[in-house]
Amino acid sequence: METTIPSFLLAAPSRDLVASARQEITRAWWRQDHARFEVFVSQTVLDEAQKGSRSAARKRHEFLEPFQILATTHEVDRLAELYVRKHIVPDEKLGDALHLALASIYHMNFLCTWNLKHIANAFAIRRLRALNEEQALFTPEICTPEQLLGE
Repeated sequence: METTIPSFLLAAPSRDLVASARQEITRAWWRQDHARFEVFVSQTVLDEAQKGSRSAARKRHEFLEPFQILATTHEVDRLAELYVRKHIVPDEKLGDALHLALASIYHMNFLCTWNLKHIANAFAIRRLRALNEEQALFTPEICTPEQLLGE
């Protein structure tokens, strides 16, 4: 689970219609279907969740506390750097590269995110799949809560 999921799940209702809809979808998925999955987070998620207002960060921290944490290893770091070098994600988005690298190295079935700009982006996913195939690496399904809602 990437950082946008607890952010959308726990945030006050947004005035932005798209963000509000994503919040509701995330809440529906969490109520109805998240228990079908073994959910993992990373230190990157924990670090990103600490940004923003102190009260919101505290809520996210409490929410994330029970989840298993995937360790960032030298292999994960190297792969994230490769994703940046090969323009899977922009240079300044190493955190997004780490989410992808962790999901690939740990063979996560899904990487659930609302980051449609740098992670769940058709062009980025296409480049990710090509690079991972070239490197003989696993590629997770990158999806939103909406795509995981009610099979």
